[in-house]
Amino acid sequence: MASSSRIALAAAAAAGAASIGAGVWGTCIERFLFTVRSHTLAVLPAGAPSLTVLHLSDAHMAPWQHRKQAWIAEAAEQIQPDLVVNTGDNLGHAEGLTGIRAAFAPLRGVPGVFVHGSNDVVGPSARNPLLYFQGPSERNHRAEQLDTPAMDAYFTDELGWTGINNTAASIEIAGLRIDTFGVSDAHRDWDDLDALPGALAALHRSRPFAGPRPADLTLGVTHAPYRRVLDRFVELGADVLLAGHTHGGQVRVPFSRSALVANCDIPLDQARGLSAWNHDGHTVPLNVSAGLGHSIYAPVRFACRPEVSVLTLRAVDSV
Repeated sequence: MASSSRIALAAAAAAGAASIGAGVWGTCIERFLFTVRSHTLAVLPAGAPSLTVLHLSDAHMAPWQHRKQAWIAEAAEQIQPDLVVNTGDNLGHAEGLTGIRAAFAPLRGVPGVFVHGSNDVVGPSARNPLLYFQGPSERNHRAEQLDTPAMDAYFTDELGWTGINNTAASIEIAGLRIDTFGVSDAHRDWDDLDALPGALAALHRSRPFAGPRPADLTLGVTHAPYRRVLDRFVELGADVLLAGHTHGGQVRVPFSRSALVANCDIPLDQARGLSAWNHDGHTVPLNVSAGLGHSIYAPVRFACRPEVSVLTLRAVDSV
């Protein structure tokens, strides 16, 4: 009996030590282990030059997060992208734009597009993390309003990016026409999918000489990858889908393909990284960024390192 008690105590002690170790790892170490996740997609017309797309998401920036700011700036300088796609939730604090300015400064002049997540408009709030297992989180009507106009002005006027919240825009890079369209945060029901066909039609009317499909590439951009949004993007002709919001699950089972939660209705095995989205007989690449940050009220990442995505887009006929 005494032997059994000692074994039980030892097992309990080992489990406690493992829990403490996991907590320390997730809160003090892994959330600072920023990484670059790279993918290559053959989606450009035959003979087209390759393009490097930097996909940024979910910085949830607070002004004191200098380590994150420095890493993003250094990564941007090293990657030297041709295009930036920002899928939202940039701000994690009322003064978060100060940190965003430091982090994104090397991207000044690089063509880019962006959409809003909820934490570009309202500040974060404390939540019970266990509630995420009951389904997508509910909105907090008392959340602090953020200075969205100042952030948007920085992106558009200083960096030179284009906002595509419930609209479309065209960019020319290396002689290629890239059409982009996007929606504001579908998690808050701010998306207006009905506005997109008209926005795309306006782009096409502005280039009547180019024929019915003037773009060499069409990107569909959203913060939250809800099924209704991704399906509609496919119907509208997107060649690549880009999203954020899920944080990759943020706390995952090590070596598992699936997230524990995604905070939307996307399949859990598609809550992080590159996968294929299938709809109505079409298959389109989908990249869901696990993001760079976390809520200041949930400063933990476990088995889910913070990241940026680098997509190398190449011609369909390249080796």
